[in-house]
Amino acid sequence: MSGYLLDTQVILWGAREPTRLSRRAVEILRSQSDVFVSAASIWEIETKRQIGKLTVDIDLTRYLRDHGFLELPIAWPHAREVGRLPLIHRDPFDRILAAQALVENLVLVSADRDLARYPIRTVF
Repeated sequence: MSGYLLDTQVILWGAREPTRLSRRAVEILRSQSDVFVSAASIWEIETKRQIGKLTVDIDLTRYLRDHGFLELPIAWPHAREVGRLPLIHRDPFDRILAAQALVENLVLVSADRDLARYPIRTVF
């Protein structure tokens, strides 16, 4: 597999505050055909929404489908790779995104500098 994997924050910025995105990130969101969104990002957003740490005032699933983003489920190889990654990030959602990018050979679109310290390709 090849293409791009969106970090959760990039998804939220793209949907709600696109001016916070870099020019490169906007280009990827608008023009690439192989742009993936992990099930982990939806899980993270819904968890934070439920505990009151995040307000989501749009239909996120519709936004993702309307923009042609592809679903990336969490699979066993992704979960196994999490345990092999260095403990740079303690956030389990960020760690699974890094593992998925590594296993699937995807470029992670993220502004998080800690994620860029993993042995993955990142862009923002």
